[in-house]
Amino acid sequence: MKNALLKTVDTIGCTVIGLSAGYLALAMGAGLLELRRQRAKLRSQGDTSYGRPHLGRRDPYHLYVLVPCLNEESVIGTTVGGLMGPRTTVVVVDDGSDDATGAAAEQAGAAAHAAGQLGEVTVLRREPPHARQGKGEALNHAIRVVRERVAAREQDPAQTVVCVMDADGRLSDRALSHVMPLFDDPRVGGVQLGVRIRNRRSNFLTWFQDYQFWAMAAVTQFGRNLTKTVSLGGNGQFTRLSALDSLGERPWSQSLTEDLDLAISLAVRGRRLRTTAHASVDQQGVSDLRRLIRQRTRWYQGHMTAIGRMGEIWRAPRMGHLAALEMFAYLLVPWVLDLPWSLLFQYCLYWFLRSPDVLVLRGRPAAAVNGTRLRLPLNLLAWYLLAFAPALATSWTYLRRDKNVGLPRALLLGHSFVVMNYMSFLCAWRALFRMLRGQTGWTKTTREAEGVGVAAGGVPSAA
Repeated sequence: MKNALLKTVDTIGCTVIGLSAGYLALAMGAGLLELRRQRAKLRSQGDTSYGRPHLGRRDPYHLYVLVPCLNEESVIGTTVGGLMGPRTTVVVVDDGSDDATGAAAEQAGAAAHAAGQLGEVTVLRREPPHARQGKGEALNHAIRVVRERVAAREQDPAQTVVCVMDADGRLSDRALSHVMPLFDDPRVGGVQLGVRIRNRRSNFLTWFQDYQFWAMAAVTQFGRNLTKTVSLGGNGQFTRLSALDSLGERPWSQSLTEDLDLAISLAVRGRRLRTTAHASVDQQGVSDLRRLIRQRTRWYQGHMTAIGRMGEIWRAPRMGHLAALEMFAYLLVPWVLDLPWSLLFQYCLYWFLRSPDVLVLRGRPAAAVNGTRLRLPLNLLAWYLLAFAPALATSWTYLRRDKNVGLPRALLLGHSFVVMNYMSFLCAWRALFRMLRGQTGWTKTTREAEGVGVAAGGVPSAA
Protein backbone atom coordinates (compact mmCIF):
# COMPACT_ATOMS: atom_id res chain seq x y z
CA MET A 1 0.00 0.00 0.00
CA LYS A 2 2.78 2.39 0.97
CA ASN A 3 4.82 1.54 -2.12
CA ALA A 4 1.78 2.05 -4.36
CA LEU A 5 1.17 5.47 -2.82
CA LEU A 6 4.79 6.46 -3.25
CA LYS A 7 4.73 5.34 -6.89
CA THR A 8 1.59 7.40 -7.48
CA VAL A 9 3.13 10.50 -5.94
CA ASP A 10 6.32 9.83 -7.87
CA THR A 11 4.38 9.61 -11.13
CA ILE A 12 2.51 12.82 -10.41
CA GLY A 13 5.76 14.55 -9.53
CA CYS A 14 7.44 13.47 -12.75
CA THR A 15 4.38 14.57 -14.72
CA VAL A 16 4.31 18.03 -13.16
CA ILE A 17 8.08 18.44 -13.62
CA GLY A 18 7.78 17.37 -17.24
CA LEU A 19 4.83 19.68 -17.92
CA SER A 20 6.57 22.63 -16.25
CA ALA A 21 9.81 22.12 -18.14
CA GLY A 22 7.96 21.47 -21.38
CA TYR A 23 5.72 24.51 -21.04
CA LEU A 24 8.66 26.82 -20.26
CA ALA A 25 10.80 25.39 -23.06
CA LEU A 26 7.96 25.64 -25.59
CA ALA A 27 7.01 29.18 -24.55
CA MET A 28 10.59 30.47 -24.51
CA GLY A 29 11.43 28.69 -27.75
CA ALA A 30 8.38 30.11 -29.50
CA GLY A 31 9.30 33.55 -28.20
CA LEU A 32 12.83 33.36 -29.59
CA LEU A 33 11.44 32.23 -32.95
CA GLU A 34 9.03 35.16 -32.97
CA LEU A 35 11.89 37.55 -32.23
CA ARG A 36 13.67 36.19 -35.27
CA ARG A 37 10.52 36.55 -37.37
CA GLN A 38 10.22 40.20 -36.31
CA ARG A 39 13.92 40.67 -37.12
CA ALA A 40 14.59 41.79 -33.57
CA LYS A 41 17.62 40.82 -31.55
CA LEU A 42 17.42 39.93 -27.89
CA ARG A 43 19.49 43.00 -27.07
CA SER A 44 17.44 45.32 -29.27
CA GLN A 45 15.78 46.96 -26.25
CA GLY A 46 18.47 46.73 -23.61
CA ASP A 47 19.39 50.41 -23.99
CA THR A 48 15.88 51.68 -24.73
CA SER A 49 14.96 55.11 -23.39
CA TYR A 50 11.43 56.10 -22.41
CA GLY A 51 9.18 59.14 -22.54
CA ARG A 52 8.99 60.06 -26.27
CA PRO A 53 6.58 57.50 -27.76
CA HIS A 54 5.33 59.75 -30.60
CA LEU A 55 8.71 59.96 -32.37
CA GLY A 56 8.46 58.70 -35.95
CA ARG A 57 4.68 58.28 -35.78
CA ARG A 58 2.99 58.26 -39.22
CA ASP A 59 -0.30 56.41 -38.58
CA PRO A 60 -3.83 57.79 -39.18
CA TYR A 61 -5.29 56.59 -35.86
CA HIS A 62 -6.84 58.66 -33.10
CA LEU A 63 -5.38 57.75 -29.70
CA TYR A 64 -7.12 58.00 -26.33
CA VAL A 65 -4.98 57.16 -23.31
CA LEU A 66 -6.79 56.17 -20.11
CA VAL A 67 -4.82 56.60 -16.87
CA PRO A 68 -6.76 55.46 -13.77
CA CYS A 69 -5.29 57.08 -10.66
CA LEU A 70 -5.61 56.89 -6.90
CA ASN A 71 -3.21 59.06 -4.92
CA GLU A 72 -0.64 59.29 -7.72
CA GLU A 73 0.50 62.89 -7.23
CA SER A 74 4.15 61.81 -7.07
CA VAL A 75 4.26 60.22 -10.54
CA ILE A 76 1.29 61.34 -12.66
CA GLY A 77 2.88 64.56 -13.97
CA THR A 78 5.76 62.81 -15.74
CA THR A 79 3.41 60.20 -17.19
CA VAL A 80 0.99 62.75 -18.62
CA GLY A 81 3.78 64.85 -20.09
CA GLY A 82 5.27 61.81 -21.82
CA LEU A 83 1.95 60.77 -23.38
CA MET A 84 1.05 64.09 -25.01
CA GLY A 85 1.24 64.11 -28.79
CA PRO A 86 -0.63 64.58 -32.08
CA ARG A 87 -4.17 63.13 -32.34
CA THR A 88 -3.91 62.11 -28.68
CA THR A 89 -6.27 62.70 -25.78
CA VAL A 90 -5.03 61.74 -22.31
CA VAL A 91 -7.92 60.95 -19.94
CA VAL A 92 -6.81 60.88 -16.30
CA VAL A 93 -9.36 59.24 -14.01
CA ASP A 94 -8.89 60.61 -10.50
CA ASP A 95 -10.62 57.82 -8.59
CA GLY A 96 -11.26 59.69 -5.34
CA SER A 97 -7.66 60.61 -4.51
CA ASP A 98 -6.81 62.21 -1.19
CA ASP A 99 -3.87 64.09 -2.67
CA ALA A 100 -3.43 66.54 -5.57
CA THR A 101 -3.39 63.91 -8.33
CA GLY A 102 -5.91 65.74 -10.52
CA ALA A 103 -4.18 69.10 -10.15
CA ALA A 104 -0.78 67.57 -10.92
CA ALA A 105 -2.17 66.03 -14.12
CA GLU A 106 -3.70 69.33 -15.23
CA GLN A 107 -0.47 71.20 -14.51
CA ALA A 108 1.50 68.67 -16.54
CA GLY A 109 -0.88 69.11 -19.47
CA ALA A 110 -0.60 72.90 -19.29
CA ALA A 111 3.20 72.69 -19.15
CA ALA A 112 3.24 70.39 -22.18
CA HIS A 113 1.10 72.84 -24.16
CA ALA A 114 3.35 75.72 -23.12
CA ALA A 115 6.31 73.72 -24.45
CA GLY A 116 4.58 73.36 -27.81
CA GLN A 117 3.40 69.75 -27.45
CA LEU A 118 0.21 68.69 -29.17
CA GLY A 119 -2.58 66.75 -27.54
CA GLU A 120 -5.24 67.24 -24.91
CA VAL A 121 -5.57 66.33 -21.23
CA THR A 122 -8.90 65.68 -19.52
CA VAL A 123 -9.18 64.95 -15.80
CA LEU A 124 -12.26 63.02 -14.66
CA ARG A 125 -12.93 63.20 -10.93
CA ARG A 126 -14.86 60.34 -9.33
CA GLU A 127 -16.35 60.86 -5.90
CA PRO A 128 -17.55 58.39 -3.25
CA PRO A 129 -19.54 56.20 -3.20
CA HIS A 130 -18.75 55.58 -6.89
CA ALA A 131 -14.99 56.06 -6.50
CA ARG A 132 -12.54 53.35 -5.41
CA GLN A 133 -14.62 50.49 -6.78
CA GLY A 134 -11.73 48.92 -8.68
CA LYS A 135 -9.71 49.65 -11.80
CA GLY A 136 -12.33 48.14 -14.09
CA GLU A 137 -14.99 50.54 -12.84
CA ALA A 138 -12.68 53.52 -13.34
CA LEU A 139 -11.94 52.42 -16.91
CA ASN A 140 -15.61 51.85 -17.70
CA HIS A 141 -16.33 55.39 -16.50
CA ALA A 142 -13.59 56.76 -18.75
CA ILE A 143 -14.66 54.80 -21.83
CA ARG A 144 -18.11 56.41 -21.71
CA VAL A 145 -16.46 59.80 -21.99
CA VAL A 146 -14.23 58.57 -24.82
CA ARG A 147 -17.22 57.30 -26.76
CA GLU A 148 -18.94 60.65 -26.37
CA ARG A 149 -15.83 62.48 -27.62
CA VAL A 150 -15.41 60.14 -30.58
CA ALA A 151 -19.05 60.58 -31.60
CA ALA A 152 -18.91 64.36 -31.22
CA ARG A 153 -15.72 64.54 -33.29
CA GLU A 154 -17.16 62.13 -35.89
CA GLN A 155 -14.21 59.78 -35.54
CA ASP A 156 -14.39 56.18 -36.72
CA PRO A 157 -14.26 53.71 -33.75
CA ALA A 158 -12.40 51.24 -35.98
CA GLN A 159 -9.72 53.91 -36.51
CA THR A 160 -9.57 54.82 -32.84
CA VAL A 161 -7.20 53.14 -30.39
CA VAL A 162 -7.61 53.17 -26.61
CA CYS A 163 -4.45 52.81 -24.51
CA VAL A 164 -4.47 51.95 -20.80
CA MET A 165 -1.49 53.13 -18.78
CA ASP A 166 -0.57 52.93 -15.12
CA ALA A 167 0.06 56.28 -13.46
CA ASP A 168 3.79 55.49 -13.34
CA GLY A 169 4.01 54.04 -16.85
CA ARG A 170 6.17 55.41 -19.65
CA LEU A 171 6.19 54.20 -23.24
CA SER A 172 9.50 53.65 -24.99
CA ASP A 173 10.75 56.11 -27.57
CA ARG A 174 9.05 55.53 -30.95
CA ALA A 175 6.69 53.00 -29.35
CA LEU A 176 3.62 54.23 -31.26
CA SER A 177 5.38 53.92 -34.61
CA HIS A 178 5.59 50.17 -33.92
CA VAL A 179 2.27 49.65 -32.12
CA MET A 180 -0.18 51.53 -34.33
CA PRO A 181 0.64 49.77 -37.64
CA LEU A 182 -0.40 46.47 -36.03
CA PHE A 183 -3.98 47.77 -36.10
CA ASP A 184 -3.82 47.96 -39.91
CA ASP A 185 -4.97 44.33 -39.69
CA PRO A 186 -8.72 44.74 -39.02
CA ARG A 187 -8.73 41.45 -37.09
CA VAL A 188 -6.37 42.82 -34.42
CA GLY A 189 -8.31 43.86 -31.33
CA GLY A 190 -5.50 44.43 -28.85
CA VAL A 191 -1.75 44.92 -28.46
CA GLN A 192 0.25 44.51 -25.25
CA LEU A 193 3.79 45.76 -24.69
CA GLY A 194 6.49 44.08 -22.66
CA VAL A 195 7.28 45.60 -19.27
CA ARG A 196 10.58 46.92 -17.93
CA ILE A 197 11.14 47.80 -14.26
CA ARG A 198 12.45 51.35 -14.12
CA ASN A 199 13.80 51.32 -10.56
CA ARG A 200 15.35 47.87 -10.90
CA ARG A 201 18.60 49.02 -9.30
CA SER A 202 16.85 49.87 -6.02
CA ASN A 203 17.26 46.46 -4.34
CA PHE A 204 17.14 42.72 -4.95
CA LEU A 205 13.33 42.62 -5.20
CA THR A 206 13.16 45.20 -7.97
CA TRP A 207 15.99 43.49 -9.86
CA PHE A 208 14.13 40.20 -9.56
CA GLN A 209 10.89 41.71 -10.88
CA ASP A 210 12.76 43.07 -13.89
CA TYR A 211 14.27 39.64 -14.47
CA GLN A 212 10.78 38.09 -14.38
CA PHE A 213 9.22 40.66 -16.70
CA TRP A 214 12.12 41.11 -19.13
CA ALA A 215 13.68 37.64 -19.33
CA MET A 216 10.59 35.47 -18.90
CA ALA A 217 7.22 37.19 -19.31
CA ALA A 218 8.19 39.34 -22.30
CA VAL A 219 9.84 36.48 -24.21
CA THR A 220 6.94 34.07 -23.58
CA GLN A 221 4.53 36.82 -24.69
CA PHE A 222 6.45 37.00 -27.97
CA GLY A 223 5.75 33.29 -28.32
CA ARG A 224 2.03 33.82 -27.77
CA ASN A 225 2.15 36.23 -30.69
CA LEU A 226 2.23 33.13 -32.91
CA THR A 227 -1.24 32.09 -31.71
CA LYS A 228 -2.49 35.72 -31.49
CA THR A 229 -3.44 35.18 -27.83
CA VAL A 230 -1.05 37.60 -26.13
CA SER A 231 -2.31 38.33 -22.63
CA LEU A 232 -3.23 41.96 -22.01
CA GLY A 233 -1.79 43.76 -18.99
CA GLY A 234 -2.78 46.85 -17.07
CA ASN A 235 0.09 48.98 -18.38
CA GLY A 236 0.94 49.52 -22.04
CA GLN A 237 -2.36 47.95 -23.17
CA PHE A 238 -3.80 49.05 -26.54
CA THR A 239 -7.27 48.09 -27.82
CA ARG A 240 -9.32 49.10 -30.83
CA LEU A 241 -12.39 51.09 -29.75
CA SER A 242 -14.71 49.14 -32.05
CA ALA A 243 -13.47 45.92 -30.39
CA LEU A 244 -14.29 47.37 -26.97
CA ASP A 245 -17.70 48.45 -28.28
CA SER A 246 -18.42 44.83 -29.27
CA LEU A 247 -18.13 43.87 -25.59
CA GLY A 248 -20.99 46.12 -24.54
CA GLU A 249 -21.30 49.25 -22.47
CA ARG A 250 -18.87 48.02 -19.79
CA PRO A 251 -15.97 46.19 -21.50
CA TRP A 252 -13.88 45.90 -18.30
CA SER A 253 -15.04 43.48 -15.63
CA GLN A 254 -14.76 43.71 -11.85
CA SER A 255 -12.20 40.90 -11.84
CA LEU A 256 -9.01 41.40 -9.83
CA THR A 257 -7.24 41.03 -13.17
CA GLU A 258 -9.60 42.95 -15.43
CA ASP A 259 -6.89 42.99 -18.12
CA LEU A 260 -6.79 39.19 -18.41
CA ASP A 261 -10.58 39.11 -18.44
CA LEU A 262 -10.59 41.63 -21.30
CA ALA A 263 -8.10 39.53 -23.27
CA ILE A 264 -10.34 36.47 -22.96
CA SER A 265 -13.43 38.45 -23.98
CA LEU A 266 -11.70 39.74 -27.11
CA ALA A 267 -10.15 36.39 -28.03
CA VAL A 268 -13.41 34.42 -27.83
CA ARG A 269 -14.91 36.92 -30.27
CA GLY A 270 -12.20 36.18 -32.79
CA ARG A 271 -10.07 39.25 -32.14
CA ARG A 272 -6.32 38.84 -32.51
CA LEU A 273 -4.08 39.90 -29.64
CA ARG A 274 -0.56 40.93 -30.59
CA THR A 275 2.71 42.31 -29.22
CA THR A 276 5.87 43.74 -30.71
CA ALA A 277 9.51 43.29 -29.80
CA HIS A 278 10.32 46.84 -30.89
CA ALA A 279 8.49 48.73 -28.14
CA SER A 280 7.97 48.41 -24.40
CA VAL A 281 6.65 50.19 -21.34
CA ASP A 282 8.43 50.80 -18.06
CA GLN A 283 7.03 51.16 -14.55
CA GLN A 284 8.04 51.13 -10.92
CA GLY A 285 8.81 47.83 -9.26
CA VAL A 286 7.64 47.09 -5.73
CA SER A 287 10.61 47.46 -3.38
CA ASP A 288 8.94 46.07 -0.25
CA LEU A 289 8.33 42.33 0.24
CA ARG A 290 5.01 42.74 2.05
CA ARG A 291 3.57 44.92 -0.72
CA LEU A 292 4.95 42.58 -3.39
CA ILE A 293 3.24 39.57 -1.79
CA ARG A 294 -0.03 41.48 -1.63
CA GLN A 295 0.27 42.46 -5.30
CA ARG A 296 1.14 38.95 -6.50
CA THR A 297 -1.66 37.42 -4.42
CA ARG A 298 -4.13 39.63 -6.28
CA TRP A 299 -2.62 38.61 -9.62
CA TYR A 300 -2.83 34.94 -8.72
CA GLN A 301 -6.42 35.23 -7.54
CA GLY A 302 -7.50 36.96 -10.73
CA HIS A 303 -5.67 34.40 -12.87
CA MET A 304 -7.10 31.47 -10.92
CA THR A 305 -10.63 32.88 -11.02
CA ALA A 306 -10.43 33.12 -14.81
CA ILE A 307 -10.55 29.30 -14.93
CA GLY A 308 -14.34 29.72 -14.87
CA ARG A 309 -14.20 30.94 -18.46
CA MET A 310 -12.65 27.74 -19.86
CA GLY A 311 -15.95 26.51 -21.27
CA GLU A 312 -16.48 29.84 -23.02
CA ILE A 313 -13.07 29.49 -24.68
CA TRP A 314 -13.71 25.95 -25.94
CA ARG A 315 -17.15 26.86 -27.29
CA ALA A 316 -15.97 30.04 -29.05
CA PRO A 317 -16.74 29.51 -32.77
CA ARG A 318 -14.47 32.37 -33.90
CA MET A 319 -11.44 31.17 -32.00
CA GLY A 320 -9.00 28.82 -33.69
CA HIS A 321 -8.15 25.47 -32.10
CA LEU A 322 -4.50 26.35 -31.51
CA ALA A 323 -5.44 29.69 -29.96
CA ALA A 324 -7.99 28.03 -27.68
CA LEU A 325 -5.47 25.36 -26.66
CA GLU A 326 -2.81 27.96 -25.84
CA MET A 327 -5.17 30.09 -23.75
CA PHE A 328 -6.53 26.95 -22.09
CA ALA A 329 -2.98 25.94 -21.09
CA TYR A 330 -2.19 29.44 -19.84
CA LEU A 331 -5.24 29.51 -17.54
CA LEU A 332 -4.32 26.09 -16.16
CA VAL A 333 -0.80 27.12 -15.07
CA PRO A 334 -1.57 28.09 -11.44
CA TRP A 335 -3.87 25.08 -10.96
CA VAL A 336 -1.86 22.35 -12.69
CA LEU A 337 1.70 23.60 -12.20
CA ASP A 338 2.09 26.17 -9.41
CA LEU A 339 -0.11 24.72 -6.67
CA PRO A 340 0.93 21.06 -7.16
CA TRP A 341 4.61 21.97 -7.53
CA SER A 342 4.52 23.89 -4.24
CA LEU A 343 3.97 20.52 -2.53
CA LEU A 344 5.86 18.21 -4.85
CA PHE A 345 9.03 20.28 -4.71
CA GLN A 346 9.22 19.71 -0.97
CA TYR A 347 8.56 15.99 -1.52
CA CYS A 348 11.36 15.72 -4.08
CA LEU A 349 13.74 17.69 -1.86
CA TYR A 350 12.94 15.45 1.12
CA TRP A 351 13.62 12.25 -0.81
CA PHE A 352 16.83 13.61 -2.27
CA LEU A 353 18.16 14.59 1.16
CA ARG A 354 17.10 11.24 2.60
CA SER A 355 18.38 9.16 -0.31
CA PRO A 356 20.52 11.12 -2.79
CA ASP A 357 20.82 8.11 -5.09
CA VAL A 358 17.11 8.28 -5.91
CA LEU A 359 17.77 10.59 -8.87
CA VAL A 360 20.65 8.66 -10.41
CA LEU A 361 19.58 5.10 -9.66
CA ARG A 362 16.02 5.33 -10.94
CA GLY A 363 15.38 2.05 -12.71
CA ARG A 364 19.00 0.88 -12.35
CA PRO A 365 20.61 -1.57 -9.95
CA ALA A 366 22.56 0.10 -7.15
CA ALA A 367 25.67 -1.84 -8.14
CA ALA A 368 25.77 0.05 -11.41
CA VAL A 369 26.75 3.22 -9.60
CA ASN A 370 27.68 2.32 -6.02
CA GLY A 371 31.37 2.17 -5.42
CA THR A 372 32.23 4.30 -8.45
CA ARG A 373 33.93 7.65 -8.28
CA LEU A 374 31.04 9.15 -10.27
CA ARG A 375 28.42 8.46 -7.64
CA LEU A 376 28.59 11.77 -5.77
CA PRO A 377 29.14 13.99 -8.84
CA LEU A 378 26.24 12.31 -10.66
CA ASN A 379 23.95 12.78 -7.69
CA LEU A 380 24.83 16.46 -7.39
CA LEU A 381 24.56 17.03 -11.13
CA ALA A 382 21.15 15.34 -11.29
CA TRP A 383 19.86 17.42 -8.39
CA TYR A 384 21.25 20.65 -9.88
CA LEU A 385 19.74 20.05 -13.32
CA LEU A 386 16.38 19.18 -11.80
CA ALA A 387 16.27 22.32 -9.67
CA PHE A 388 18.22 24.90 -11.67
CA ALA A 389 18.07 24.00 -15.38
CA PRO A 390 15.44 26.71 -16.10
CA ALA A 391 17.69 29.21 -14.29
CA LEU A 392 20.46 28.69 -16.84
CA ALA A 393 18.14 29.39 -19.77
CA THR A 394 16.50 32.44 -18.25
CA SER A 395 19.82 33.83 -16.97
CA TRP A 396 21.23 33.61 -20.49
CA THR A 397 18.12 35.32 -21.88
CA TYR A 398 18.26 38.11 -19.32
CA LEU A 399 21.94 38.71 -20.00
CA ARG A 400 21.30 38.83 -23.75
CA ARG A 401 18.34 41.19 -23.36
CA ASP A 402 20.36 43.70 -21.36
CA LYS A 403 24.15 43.74 -21.57
CA ASN A 404 24.30 46.07 -18.56
CA VAL A 405 22.99 43.34 -16.24
CA GLY A 406 26.32 41.50 -16.12
CA LEU A 407 26.95 37.76 -15.91
CA PRO A 408 27.21 37.49 -12.07
CA ARG A 409 23.89 39.28 -11.53
CA ALA A 410 22.14 37.35 -14.30
CA LEU A 411 23.24 34.03 -12.78
CA LEU A 412 22.32 35.16 -9.28
CA LEU A 413 18.82 36.24 -10.30
CA GLY A 414 18.27 33.11 -12.34
CA HIS A 415 19.30 30.80 -9.51
CA SER A 416 17.37 32.82 -6.95
CA PHE A 417 14.23 32.01 -8.91
CA VAL A 418 14.13 28.64 -7.12
CA VAL A 419 14.17 30.37 -3.74
CA MET A 420 11.74 33.09 -4.83
CA ASN A 421 9.37 30.33 -5.89
CA TYR A 422 8.45 30.13 -2.24
CA MET A 423 6.95 33.60 -2.51
CA SER A 424 4.92 32.40 -5.51
CA PHE A 425 3.81 29.33 -3.55
CA LEU A 426 2.68 31.55 -0.69
CA CYS A 427 0.79 33.91 -3.00
CA ALA A 428 -0.91 31.05 -4.85
CA TRP A 429 -2.17 29.46 -1.62
CA ARG A 430 -3.21 32.82 -0.18
CA ALA A 431 -5.17 33.46 -3.38
CA LEU A 432 -6.86 30.06 -3.11
CA PHE A 433 -7.88 30.65 0.51
CA ARG A 434 -9.24 34.08 -0.40
CA MET A 435 -11.30 32.49 -3.16
CA LEU A 436 -12.66 29.86 -0.76
CA ARG A 437 -13.63 32.60 1.70
CA GLY A 438 -15.23 34.70 -1.04
CA GLN A 439 -12.83 37.62 -0.56
CA THR A 440 -12.50 39.82 -3.63
CA GLY A 441 -11.30 43.15 -2.21
CA TRP A 442 -7.75 44.39 -2.68
CA THR A 443 -5.46 47.18 -1.58
CA LYS A 444 -3.87 49.32 -4.26
CA THR A 445 -0.08 49.09 -4.54
CA THR A 446 1.42 52.42 -3.52
CA ARG A 447 4.03 54.22 -5.64
CA GLU A 448 7.29 55.76 -4.56
CA ALA A 449 8.31 59.34 -5.30
CA GLU A 450 10.90 59.66 -8.05
CA GLY A 451 13.46 62.38 -8.61
CA VAL A 452 13.01 64.75 -11.51
CA GLY A 453 14.83 63.58 -14.61
CA VAL A 454 15.08 59.94 -13.58
CA ALA A 455 15.57 57.76 -16.62
CA ALA A 456 15.06 54.06 -17.15
CA GLY A 457 16.77 52.00 -14.54
CA GLY A 458 16.71 54.73 -11.94
CA VAL A 459 19.77 56.52 -13.33
CA PRO A 460 19.54 60.34 -13.43
CA SER A 461 19.29 61.44 -17.03
CA ALA A 462 21.51 64.07 -18.57
CA ALA A 463 18.43 66.04 -19.55
